[in-house]
Amino acid sequence: MEINNPGRLPIGVTPANILHTTVRRNDKLAKVFYDLKLMEREGSGYDKIYETLLSNGKQPPETKEGEDSVKVIVRKKIIRAEIILFLNRINTEYPLNQKEIICLSLIAQYNSLSALELAKLLGLTVQGSIRNWLGRLPEYNLIKTHGKTKGTEYFVNPKILQKTKFRGKTTLKGIENHRLQELIYKDLSTYPNSSINDIHERIGKEITLRKVKTLIDHMRVSDEVQSTGLGRWTRYSIIDTTING
Repeated sequence: MEINNPGRLPIGVTPANILHTTVRRNDKLAKVFYDLKLMEREGSGYDKIYETLLSNGKQPPETKEGEDSVKVIVRKKIIRAEIILFLNRINTEYPLNQKEIICLSLIAQYNSLSALELAKLLGLTVQGSIRNWLGRLPEYNLIKTHGKTKGTEYFVNPKILQKTKFRGKTTLKGIENHRLQELIYKDLSTYPNSSINDIHERIGKEITLRKVKTLIDHMRVSDEVQSTGLGRWTRYSIIDTTING
């Protein structure tokens, strides 16, 4: 379904930040509708669309701004049907607010998300504001993390998944660093002189390229991996420790 509205977005609102930026185009009309209980004065309708779609295992709405109009695309396809039952069970046990439901739905839909990925999906420019959106999810032990700062990964607590019988797909996206490092080592042992893109392609593209690159750099510092070439022509191989005895 496509919804077209004449006129551009209000000043300060863009398709990227529309989820958390509220600007009333007509303050007097908004007050009339609020008094008639037809809308919330602050205008949380777009947030409600996000919450409803994600809670039903669908994609978030897509907003496109043209020269003199705004189009919102709502897709009916269910990406992950198991999320519907999962969130229904969660909502019966935990008093989650709208932001928490949106965050939990996104993380469950993607299996895990890095801090940068989550910030981008929420249209956030300040990483610290992610905590405001996560709210009590870490406190309720619904969300777990590993890594620090920009490398932080968010994923649903496996015990919660088991408890709610969430039947999601198993991916490598939330793999721990030491296990990913072993995977990289095994891959380079089999395919020496490989580019970063080749390594990324083989071990699983669901893992972020940035994470793979960070671990390879760490392995270079610890003298496990060596590199040749520069830039896009850089190739990586395991250092043969048997040469010197």
